[in-house]
Amino acid sequence: MVRSKAPGKKQQKKGIDFKKIKRKLGRKLPPPKNATNTEIKSQAIVLPEQSVGADKSGFATSKKGLTLDELLKQTSHHNAKVRKNALHGIKDLLEHNPAELQSLKYAIVDKLRERLSDDDKSVRDTFYLLFDSKIFPSCVEDNQGPMVSRLMPYIFKAMAESSVEVRLMAFKFFHLVVKHYPPTFSLYADKILENYKDIIQKNHFYVQDRSKLNVALSGLAHCLSLLPCDESDTESHKENEPLLAYEQDAANESARFAHVSGRLKEIVGVLINCFQDFIPLIHTPGGFDEKSFSCLHHILCSIGHAIKFSIRMHVQRQAMWLPAAEDVTLMILDQDIAPLISKKLLGSFPLNPENNLSGKVDERYFILNSVLTEIFLEVSDWSHLHTDLCNRFLVFIEYTLLDKVTRSDRQRKLIPKPIHEKTLLALLPSIPKLILRMDSDWRENLLQAFTSTFNDCKPESPLTLACISVVRNVIIPNGDIHYLSESDPTVNNYLGVWVNKLPSLLNQLGDKHPLSSQAVLKLLLDLGRVGCLNASPTFEEDIIKFFNPCHQGEGDVSGGAFASLPREAQDLALAFLYYFTINNFSSPLLESIVSCCLHPHLEPAVLCRIVEVVHDAYSAGYIQITDHFSFLTTLVARFKVVPEEGQFSMECKEQETHRGTLKALTELVCLRLSKMGDGSLVLQILEKVLLEQISLKPAFDNGCAILRIICTLDSKPTSLSESSITTLSEYLPGYLIDIVKCIPEDKENSSLYIQTCLYYLIPCYFMFERSSKLTEEVLKRMQSIVSENTKALESDQDRESGRNSLNLIQCVVSVVLLMHNDVKVRKIISSSKSEIDLILQDVISLQSSGSTSLTVEGKHMMKMAGERLKIASNSLLT
Repeated sequence: MVRSKAPGKKQQKKGIDFKKIKRKLGRKLPPPKNATNTEIKSQAIVLPEQSVGADKSGFATSKKGLTLDELLKQTSHHNAKVRKNALHGIKDLLEHNPAELQSLKYAIVDKLRERLSDDDKSVRDTFYLLFDSKIFPSCVEDNQGPMVSRLMPYIFKAMAESSVEVRLMAFKFFHLVVKHYPPTFSLYADKILENYKDIIQKNHFYVQDRSKLNVALSGLAHCLSLLPCDESDTESHKENEPLLAYEQDAANESARFAHVSGRLKEIVGVLINCFQDFIPLIHTPGGFDEKSFSCLHHILCSIGHAIKFSIRMHVQRQAMWLPAAEDVTLMILDQDIAPLISKKLLGSFPLNPENNLSGKVDERYFILNSVLTEIFLEVSDWSHLHTDLCNRFLVFIEYTLLDKVTRSDRQRKLIPKPIHEKTLLALLPSIPKLILRMDSDWRENLLQAFTSTFNDCKPESPLTLACISVVRNVIIPNGDIHYLSESDPTVNNYLGVWVNKLPSLLNQLGDKHPLSSQAVLKLLLDLGRVGCLNASPTFEEDIIKFFNPCHQGEGDVSGGAFASLPREAQDLALAFLYYFTINNFSSPLLESIVSCCLHPHLEPAVLCRIVEVVHDAYSAGYIQITDHFSFLTTLVARFKVVPEEGQFSMECKEQETHRGTLKALTELVCLRLSKMGDGSLVLQILEKVLLEQISLKPAFDNGCAILRIICTLDSKPTSLSESSITTLSEYLPGYLIDIVKCIPEDKENSSLYIQTCLYYLIPCYFMFERSSKLTEEVLKRMQSIVSENTKALESDQDRESGRNSLNLIQCVVSVVLLMHNDVKVRKIISSSKSEIDLILQDVISLQSSGSTSLTVEGKHMMKMAGERLKIASNSLLT
């Protein structure tokens, strides 16, 4: 057996206190064994969304599904991009849901106004566009006062910010507020002007970017343009309001703006200094850029508005005789401001540089020189300016009127028409003042230049109205109705040219420019009142054309521009016509007036007014009696009642046929003729003319009007001649038949139609009462008509001719019955019973007629007519 090895001794392990662990470089050390694990693991708990909070049905939302409340909250978000997007979302929501703004506008404004001072420029710009495009335009018809009052504290706060960009946005936004709600400036004028002065004084930033300065200057110019600086406002108050009311309004206005005058003095001083800073740019080669021009233009306009307002306030307070202690400080008279205006501002005129410039830059210099000239015209009365400086401005005014503004005699550039016209509109109001106070040399130059402008301006141009105003203020200074004496031949030589142009200008204006036409007519009326017309042949021709441009034989009467003008202008034209006829009445003028009266669209009141004016001219001895008679009779004889031939007036509405107008005209003519003297004598003069019109068989209503005139002038017994009786007896049967033709059988008992019928019958009844011979002759002719048509029916006729004859007989019977129904006329026709019996015999004979043209219906008609006529004839025996 193999012997096993004896077990050896085991080596005892040595105790180790700290085990050394080798770590590789860069490996993370494991946490200690006794470290506490603080990690908490859990699953996310997902809850279903509550329907009450998520349901947005019924709420207006933006494109991204946000409500207005959510968008307003986001406008205060810390992220500028979120704020900007929220403003865009509000704009989108309001665009598609405008009702939201109307119901929540104050809440929207209260929340959005904070963004005016936002740190981010894009947010401020978006805020501005939101108000400009949506909020302000949508609230135009509402009272914007409460909205503005909520915005103003934030605007003033932004104007005081240290950031220039925020301040500029505040001024830009305030300008937007004033554009949409102009009273804002008057409510906060003093504080606003103080802020404008402050930012313009600190103009160090405009050297790098003049567009920033332009933001403030444009707003200031707009605000100052809202000051009540137009003298025409004062004149309109004087003309349209009682003196006491005007004085009270003026006193309130003076008190309201009294504190502004002192602030304006500071503003003007700052603006003049700012203007001086631009002087180096003006004289640079090539001229200044667009931004600099805009700044300069706003500076000069602001100064001009401030000066005009101060002058107006001063003149107004002088007119009210206020004590000197209460007078406002006038900056134009101030010892500090006056030298700045005359030397630093006006002394730089003209601004034209010596080097050649492009046309665009040259226009800019012209515009700036124009504004400087307006300032000169305002202060020239208050400051003693140097003669050389005054002459420079006068040359500019003369050249502007002549439209030949030049830099040199060899190089001339015409200013574009819109710019030139705008400048003229600003300068023309001062032309009368210059003409009346300049020496003879300059007066001649200005008169010639203005006359050139007056002749060249188009009727549709606003310059027309401005030139008319100049002519009025030269001829009638200060509104007094008197004209310049002949001691000044320089002015008088041009007065005739201006006055003779006025009528032709009326025809050029037509009815397209009623305000200008009214101004011309008002001037012509004032000239006529003082006898300063001295009309030339062309003057009268143009007046004739104004009332009627169509001569005889040229077709339908047109009525001229007069008939289409507003009523106020027509009244002025008629008042002028009265004075014009004093020395210039002629037959062509009267014919023109008659043609105007016959215009179909002339208002009835105007027609009656023309008749009154012509009659007043006759009463004053300016029109001969024969011409006046001719005028009146022509009106009633030619006035068209029914435009369509063969249509009777009682079948149409009165406003369509002008029947009521002819009735009123006839009544007026009768009244005037009856007051011109003894009726028999007047009729003796008019008898031939009236009966000639009757013999021409005028229209139905015109014939009635002539008959009424005859009845008004005639007496009992009649004073008409035998020939006149014969003419009337030939006309009246047809006239009476036409009357009954206008009354359909189913309306014979209508009170309206009977009343209308009596209007036409009454003149005949009066004539029958005054002349038994006329009654007998008329009945004989009607019996003859019945007899002729009876014979025609008994012969072989076609049915159409037979029907006409039958209707004519029926009309004659109706005429006799109408005459019989009147008690007075019944007694008159009793003496002519034999003629009525003959008519009855013819009617009875037709009942048994075997004519083929007489139908059963016709025989029945004759039977009924015969029975009625028989009853009437029998009653004449009693």
